[in-house]
Amino acid sequence: MKKRWLVLALLLLVSLSFAQEEVPFPSISIRVNPPQNQRDLVVTLEILLILTVLTLAPSILVLFTSFTRIIVVFSFLRNALGTRQTPPNQVLVGLALFLTFFIMQPVWNDIYNDALTPYLNGKIGYQEMFDRTMNRVRQFMINELKNHHNEDNVFLLASSVGSKFDKVEDAPNSVIIPAFVLGELEIGFKMGILLYVPFIVIDMVVASVLLSMGMIMIPPVLVSLPFKVLLFIAVNGWDLLVSGLIKSFAR
Repeated sequence: MKKRWLVLALLLLVSLSFAQEEVPFPSISIRVNPPQNQRDLVVTLEILLILTVLTLAPSILVLFTSFTRIIVVFSFLRNALGTRQTPPNQVLVGLALFLTFFIMQPVWNDIYNDALTPYLNGKIGYQEMFDRTMNRVRQFMINELKNHHNEDNVFLLASSVGSKFDKVEDAPNSVIIPAFVLGELEIGFKMGILLYVPFIVIDMVVASVLLSMGMIMIPPVLVSLPFKVLLFIAVNGWDLLVSGLIKSFAR
């Protein structure tokens, strides 16, 4: 019994001794130093610009490139085949991205050579870099509008805001960009209709045959699916579709 009391007394003394010791805390201080030279300020603005571009990258990819038309056509193809989730969304989006990089490569090469490289070499300022970049993107969008005769979208949007001009080239970016997106949707829907026609014919033929045989309990879509996939493979559909998409852009 005495040993237990002795052990408890020792533990109490040890705990009191440790409680009296102060636990050191690291000191933390935050301060903002003014830029030592003009280059420090430029680097800060460049970092802010990069972060802004990364934030807006999905919108830029969808609205300023060929991605919209490609992904719309791929969606129509999958619905026309009736394969539901085959190919999956990840595959279609990935293929659309790589096709977008391939189609937009001349535009991005011109931006790199005429805008980004002179800016990095200190030959032009950031304002001129933005102007050259946007002018090259405008040229791509205007060429697509003219190539598919969608200039009426530009004048339609301009009339809705009370703006008037004689040529598409005179339209501001606030009109060119939505007109380009509308044009891409129109082209994608037109190509989607052409994709739907042969598969609808197969569905109608299969449904008529099953109805004439009295097999009304079997869904026609279930029977026509292998025939549609077989037709798509027989005509080498993926190559025809991808080549048609690439040729539809005025590069």
